[in-house]
This record gives sequence, C-alpha cells and structure tokens, in this order.
Amino acid sequence: MNPAQRALWYIESHLAEPMTLDEIAAISGVSRFHIVRAFAAATGLPVMRFVRARRLTEAARSLANGAPDILSLALEADYGSHEAFTRAFRDQFGTTPEAVRAATCLDKLKLQEPILMDSTMLDHLVPPRFEAAKAFLVAGPAERISCDNGAAIPGLWHRFHQEVADLPARVGEGKSQVAYGVCCNGDDSGNFDYIAGVEVADFSDLPRRFGRIRIPEQRYAVFTHTEHVASIRRTVNTIWNQWLPASGLKAADAPNFERYDEKFDPATGNGGFEIWIPVREA
Repeated sequence: MNPAQRALWYIESHLAEPMTLDEIAAISGVSRFHIVRAFAAATGLPVMRFVRARRLTEAARSLANGAPDILSLALEADYGSHEAFTRAFRDQFGTTPEAVRAATCLDKLKLQEPILMDSTMLDHLVPPRFEAAKAFLVAGPAERISCDNGAAIPGLWHRFHQEVADLPARVGEGKSQVAYGVCCNGDDSGNFDYIAGVEVADFSDLPRRFGRIRIPEQRYAVFTHTEHVASIRRTVNTIWNQWLPASGLKAADAPNFERYDEKFDPATGNGGFEIWIPVREA
C-alpha cells in the first residue's frame, strides 16, 4: 500500500477523531514533506484540506437528515465552536449549516466523497540514474501554485517563452539553453512556488518581476519522462507513491525540478524531459 493509500485509509477510519498532518505522515510511513507531495500527486488535493472537506461533507449529510444539535456536529468535525464550524461550512459550501438543515437537501452542495484510489500510476517506471548536482541559480517567471490552480503551469511556460530574452546573465544561448521547471518553497497545504526559468550566473541585475531560486548542491534521482508533457502527473505520482517508498531512500527537503533540453519541443509538448527528485539516505 503506497503512502497516499495509507493516508486515505487512516483519514476515513479516523474521520471523527482529531488528527494532524504529523500523525497522517507517521501512519503513511513517510515524512510530512513526502506525504504532502505524494497525496497531492495522487489525488490533486492537499491532505488537510481533504480532511476538512470530508468532515464537512459528513456534517452536511447529518444536517440534511435533520440533526438538531449543530454544536455537537461542530465538535465531531474538530471545530471548537459553532462560529468556527459555520465559517468553515460557508467557505466549503457557500451556505450555512442552518440553511442545509432547513432544506433537507444536498443537491446544490459540492460534496467531497471518499476517494477510491485507482491505477493512475504507470505500469512500468524506468529506474532512475543518480546525479550529484552542484549548486546553480535559476530565474524566470514564477507563480504560487496550489492543487486547485496546477493548470496555471502551462500558462507560466507561455510567459517564459515570451520573456526569456529579458533575463540577464543567462547561461547558454539558443538551442543549447536548458530550461528548468522548479518546484520550491512548499508548505504543509500542498502549495509551492513554480519557476519556469533558465540557469543564470547571478541575480544582481534580475528584474523584480522574475522569480529566483538557488538550487543547492544535492544528490538527485533522475527520471526520464518520454511521453507527452501533459501526462507528467502519472509519472510524478508513480515516483512519490511507488518508487520512493520502495527505494530505501528518503526525500530530501530541497527543490525538485523538471529539466528540458534541446530534444523537448515546447510547441508540441513532445520530445521528453527529465524529472529530478532530491534524495538522501534513509
């Protein structure tokens, strides 16, 4: 059972009990950093947002069935007060608990049902090679990405191709220039900064509108993605939920990135690229 499956099992079997991200990670057998990435890769949702949505969905069902005591539902959903529960309920569904109880109907609510894991992973993942990369600098258009707006990444690459000429101190030119899609500064909610950029010699003259990141000296597992770029999520899901737990290695808390060389065609999305995952000994 992979980490995301373990997390889903634990969440559903302990939904009425208090739980933390640390507890979910421990049950899943991986670090907080790992479970945040693995769960998002498998489900498209941050771990704790999924927990909240599942609890509020079950509360909504109880309300539609006529539950008389909203405070009891709030406490069962791990909210300390009627007010906190009502705020979260309105944020989730756009209406109040009282309105759902009065309507005795859930038709207009976007409920979060339990997730049954399917075979969204690759049938076969080519084993990685390992690289000890030296530190380098990357700069380019950047955006804060969540599981809800991951579709913004292709638009960020469109900006990159329009603005790459404005990046000073670029390393390499023309077809020999390598591009990087860097995921960094992740948080426990599954949000991260994504930089579509190139290697630069320094940041001294870099316009403020661009993101920047120093990739530290680090050991990486390097996977080759040969299919169309649109299928990257399946490869990433397989890496985090199948290969890494079985590898005997741990994910290092460092940026991971895609590396696009001259073989990749940004006009068609074909040609393949590499996915670099930072690793350390267990």
